[in-house]
Amino acid sequence: MYAGKHSYPVVCDKCIDEVSADDIDVLIIPGGWAPDYWRRDERFKKLCVDMDAAGKLIGTICHGPWLLISAKILSGRKITCFHAIKDDVENAGAEWVDEEVVVDKNIVTSRVPNDLPAFMKALIQLARD
Repeated sequence: MYAGKHSYPVVCDKCIDEVSADDIDVLIIPGGWAPDYWRRDERFKKLCVDMDAAGKLIGTICHGPWLLISAKILSGRKITCFHAIKDDVENAGAEWVDEEVVVDKNIVTSRVPNDLPAFMKALIQLARD
């Protein structure tokens, strides 16, 4: 069990070593500081690379694209994120836009928690397709 940002308990039922792109259809990468830790771990980067290579849905918001940057899967993509990491996204070869939700093939991105309704609507629509 982990305590979230506001001390909400989060129970993990699988470790990264127990998950592969074959096991999941949609990968959601939250914002906050977690992506900064995950981007340092080859296992998390490999999961992102494998998900993208399989054309599986990846959703990320706020600082989440940090993980995609380190996985080196953003070059030539159009995304959005929290404005503070705009330079990181652009330096990774992506086109940054200031929109509440951006869909580029299998990657769905949003900027901040206020964008969650549009983010979830886009994710659900693509997951249904």
